[in-house]
Amino acid sequence: MNPAAGTVLAVLLSLVSAAGYALAAVAQSRLAAASPAAPDGHGALRALLARGQWWWAVGLNAAGALAHVAALHYGPLTLVQPLGALTLVAALPLGAYRARRRVTRTEWRGALWTLAGLVGLVAVTGPAAPGEALSLRESLVVAAATALLIAALAPGRHHGSGGRAGRGLGHATASGIASGVASALTQTLTAALARDLPGTEPTWWQTALLAVLISGFATGGLLLSQAAYRGGLAAPLAVVNLSNPAAAAVIGVVLLGETFRAGAWGWCAAAGASLIAARGVVLLTKGGSGGTGDTGAGGAAENGGAVGVGVVAGAGAVAGPVGRTGAGAGGLVAAGAVAGLAGRTGAGAAPEGNAGAGAAGGLPAARIAGLAAPEVEPAGVPLAG
Repeated sequence: MNPAAGTVLAVLLSLVSAAGYALAAVAQSRLAAASPAAPDGHGALRALLARGQWWWAVGLNAAGALAHVAALHYGPLTLVQPLGALTLVAALPLGAYRARRRVTRTEWRGALWTLAGLVGLVAVTGPAAPGEALSLRESLVVAAATALLIAALAPGRHHGSGGRAGRGLGHATASGIASGVASALTQTLTAALARDLPGTEPTWWQTALLAVLISGFATGGLLLSQAAYRGGLAAPLAVVNLSNPAAAAVIGVVLLGETFRAGAWGWCAAAGASLIAARGVVLLTKGGSGGTGDTGAGGAAENGGAVGVGVVAGAGAVAGPVGRTGAGAGGLVAAGAVAGLAGRTGAGAAPEGNAGAGAAGGLPAARIAGLAAPEVEPAGVPLAG
């Protein structure tokens, strides 16, 4: 395939991926609004998993992840990543349409600020040498530290509207982090299967342990996003996509010796882009406070056939330093997709990407982002204490 055709195909696949993630995010927020909070967390979780709408939305997430992986095979990270960030822009009108309302000017401004921040973060990331990965010991340390951080970000019930809003953003942040770590561990697992893992070659049980950890963080990311969307759509979606790459960035800098392009100037640019994105999240939170259409009695009644799953890592989330990304969909590691830190992949992927075997692009970690607002207790998902 000639380069021009490949670029066109990458753009189309990126748009399909963004649409899939946006539909899944809207479906999740509608399901969260329609599901009454239950005192029995385990019973609520069983009720959620028993709903066909949940699994339909999980399918939308998976489709978005696969489309993103395919886009990265045909196009560069610098093209696919910003297009993936359009998930937030697409989710706003979709959510408003479902709620039979208009997107407010504040919400549009917040979306544009967030998008600008994400694109700025992509601009200062750079490819790393392929083949690098966390060692097994480093993976276990990262997993343990992440579990403690998630427990701190997603505490037990709080009373009062301020507490609910803060907890919603905390769940969104935890969701993005879980997704980013799942991506990092997926890259390590891929390296282990390819017998290219740093240090001693892992045994079968160590490899199985990595697979279990990946599944746990990916599933946890989905459930945490479900909790976050109880209070709205836009702000949680933005936070999820921002925190995912942030987690990848921290891992890359602390453990893999990575950095941003242009040295100190790159760090300054990344900090500025992060502030811009944070400004967008604040605007989205304010814009959604008057009713996002995802909460309240009206939203619940209208959600008879809503599908509900969260986008744990919106497509196109900003990768960490060195262009690393997460596992395609937030918290959802698509089959065959290699989510790699440092924008690298497992076997056969190009240095700029994180796709599955042989993919050429960088897999968006769903996103010092990685994409996520006020919240209300998720109906059916026991996420905290």
